[in-house]
Amino acid sequence: MAWRMPHEGDPHERTWMAFPNEGPTLGDDPAEQERFYAAWSAVANAVAEFEPVTMLVDPSKAARARQALSSDIELVETPVDEFWFRDHGPTFVVDDERPGVLGAVDWIFNGWGAPEWASWTKAAAHARFTAGLVGAEVVSSLLVNEGGGIHVDGEGTVLVTETVQLDPRRNRFADKERVEAELACTIGATKVVWLPRGLTRDYDEFGTNGHVDIVATIPTPGRVLLHAQQNPEHPDFEVSHALRAFLAEQTDAAGRTFEVIDLPAPETLRDHEGFVDYSYVNHLVVNGGVIACGFGEERADAQARDILEAAYPGRRAVTVDARQIFAGGGGIHCITQQQPAVPSRSLSERGTSETKRLERTNDLAHHVSSSGAGAPFAQGPVTR
Repeated sequence: MAWRMPHEGDPHERTWMAFPNEGPTLGDDPAEQERFYAAWSAVANAVAEFEPVTMLVDPSKAARARQALSSDIELVETPVDEFWFRDHGPTFVVDDERPGVLGAVDWIFNGWGAPEWASWTKAAAHARFTAGLVGAEVVSSLLVNEGGGIHVDGEGTVLVTETVQLDPRRNRFADKERVEAELACTIGATKVVWLPRGLTRDYDEFGTNGHVDIVATIPTPGRVLLHAQQNPEHPDFEVSHALRAFLAEQTDAAGRTFEVIDLPAPETLRDHEGFVDYSYVNHLVVNGGVIACGFGEERADAQARDILEAAYPGRRAVTVDARQIFAGGGGIHCITQQQPAVPSRSLSERGTSETKRLERTNDLAHHVSSSGAGAPFAQGPVTR
């Protein structure tokens, strides 16, 4: 079998998220928590206008989630500590030789490098739990990695940053060759482009140490959308210029030199913590649309929508205010994870598979309702 991570712009079955729960990321200030819940819910509700959304929610937050979220959003109760689903949830993959088969990569998640403040033991079970809900085959990995640390073109190219996968707090003994071999067998990467670093704020205490999904993404094969800080007073002015020069010299899996498209940052330079990393690159592509980060700047937000709609022809860009999410350490892409649609199988295969999936889902639902706990060991077969 050969797993491949589809491009984010390929058709989706649904988007997955997790509802915030108390902890270091949510903070202690009640007013800030309210803004956080409101921003999270606004993203989910915006996505639900385009495609189905399923939200993992801690039993203690189920009532709150149901009140804040659209009735179209499906809630699944399971224990939650961290809730940045892109990073701790599964990375979905497909096998082109087995149409209709869905895989779910279960990276090792250690809270972005095991910082003292992080709590992630419940979140680390979400990849297998989610795989069980959808009947996906678990693709087990020994690489400490997060979904926000990779971006693919669906044709073998993956963007990563040297400060994430080679972070000694994540993968102490890894080198590029070992990481590339692991990315080849889990997501089908045949060309790994190693960006030297991420944005400045991302190296703060609550940062990810340089996730690529706030810096650059591939809207279509051969093209890169790059965060462009245009104010020389911001430290990312030099960072984005250096990354532009770097990417302009790189090629993808097909040997194409990248066309680099600037996605300008908003004018805001600081918040109460220091220089911001507000980035329109951290958007989510959905069926027929793009959910874009907004930063309260009418002109800049509109310009970003125009660039995103041009980069993803035929999609409508919708802005959701993401400032409170960024204050917590990420953006819209960081809190969502797309599940790709897989080709239909034969009627007999589909019937057998659906029966097994429904039985598994019913068992999980019974376990949740009777005990208030998730079932992290209810999963598809473990594969590599």
